[in-house]
Amino acid sequence: MFLIVAVTFVIFSSCSKSDDPAIVPPNPNVTFLATLNGANEVPANASTATGTASLTFNTTTKILTITVTHTVATPTASHIHKEAPGVNGGVVFGFASATSPINYTSLALTATQEADLMANLFYVNVHTAANPGGEIRGQLIKQ
Repeated sequence: MFLIVAVTFVIFSSCSKSDDPAIVPPNPNVTFLATLNGANEVPANASTATGTASLTFNTTTKILTITVTHTVATPTASHIHKEAPGVNGGVVFGFASATSPINYTSLALTATQEADLMANLFYVNVHTAANPGGEIRGQLIKQ
């Protein structure tokens, strides 16, 4: 009887979630992508400039990082705005420089900002003197 108890104890004490290589913690990063062009602007424009944006949001730290590349020759400003496609919205995050490539890391997002991001309500805009409302725009879409 002692042998059965001892073997049972050894078997159960050696089984632990942290020892199981098949258990992998979930990835806290969510990726969003955008394609920027003049047709996405409101109202649309005939700009031939293009761009892309890749955003990573960490659901643990609540921090986003974004890289924007574009072909706008003389950008005057660039930001992340909040609004649905086809609607203009206010600036949520401003970038220190509009020159490509743009790299930005936020402070921790508020619960409202996180909900808006997850609902695909953020877009990237690059402005110029010729198009002060926006030369190119792209909606950040969760992948």
